[in-house]
Amino acid sequence: MDTITAIILAIVEGITEFIPVSSTGHMILTTKLLGFDEQDSIMKTYEIVIQLGAILAIAIVYRQRILNLLGIGRSGRSRGGVMPASRLNLIHVLLGIVPALAVAFFARDFIKGLFGASTVLWALVAGGILMIIAEWVNKRKIRVTAHELDDLSYGQALAIGLYQIISVLWPGFSRSGSTISGGMLSGVSYKASADFSFLIAIPIMCAASGYELLDSYRNFTNDTIWYFAIGFVISFVVAYVVVVLFMRMIQKIRPTHFAIYRFILAAVFWLFIMR
Repeated sequence: MDTITAIILAIVEGITEFIPVSSTGHMILTTKLLGFDEQDSIMKTYEIVIQLGAILAIAIVYRQRILNLLGIGRSGRSRGGVMPASRLNLIHVLLGIVPALAVAFFARDFIKGLFGASTVLWALVAGGILMIIAEWVNKRKIRVTAHELDDLSYGQALAIGLYQIISVLWPGFSRSGSTISGGMLSGVSYKASADFSFLIAIPIMCAASGYELLDSYRNFTNDTIWYFAIGFVISFVVAYVVVVLFMRMIQKIRPTHFAIYRFILAAVFWLFIMR
C-alpha cells in the first residue's frame, strides 16, 4: 500500500458507507481496479480501520439521539423519568440489529466465500431494483405511519432488521439500501428509514469491526500505522460531510436516483473491467 492508494480507498469508504450504493461493493471494485488483492490481510485490516472512521462520523452526527436512547440526553425522558411509549428506544435498536448480527455470526465463513466482483455486480442490480420497488410502493400502495424516527413501531423496526439480512448474505447489496427499502416497504417514510438505517449502523459496524480486529490486530505495525491513521481521518471527514449533506438533500435525492447509479456502475464494470 502507498499513501495515494490509502487516500483513494478512504474517500471511497467515506462517500459510500452510509448511502445506499454499497460501500463493500465499491471497496471490492476499487481494489480490483487498483490492482490489489482485496483478500490480503493488511488490506482487510485497513478496510476495518477506515470503517471505524466512518462509524465515528455517524456517531457524532447522531450523538444527541444516542444520548437520548441511553437516557442521558436533554430529552431522553419525560417527566417522572418514564420514556414515552411513542419514542424510539433501545428495543427498536435491538430489533433492528439482532437478526443481522445473528446471521453474520453463524454464517461468517459462508459469507466470506461470497466476496467477489461478479457477486457485487449482481447485488448492485438487485439492490437497485428493490429500491425502485420500495419507493413506488411507499408512494402509491401503502399508508405511511411513521413519518419521523420517533413514530417507528416495534414491528417496523423488526422488519427493517430482517431486510438487513439480505445485505449480510449478499455482499454488494448495501446495508443502507436494504434497510431503507425495508423501512419504506413497511410504512416508514424515506427520511425516517434513512435515519434509522444510519443509527443502527453504529452498533452493527462496531460489532463487526471489533470482531474482525481480533483476528487482524497484528497488522498494526510501524510500516502500516501511517496508512491506517491517514485512512481513518480521511474516512471520518468524508463520511461526516456526506451524511450531513445527504440528510439535508434527502427530498431531492430519491432511492430511484441511487438505483440508476447502481445500474450504471454495474454496467461499466461489467463491460470494461470484468470482460
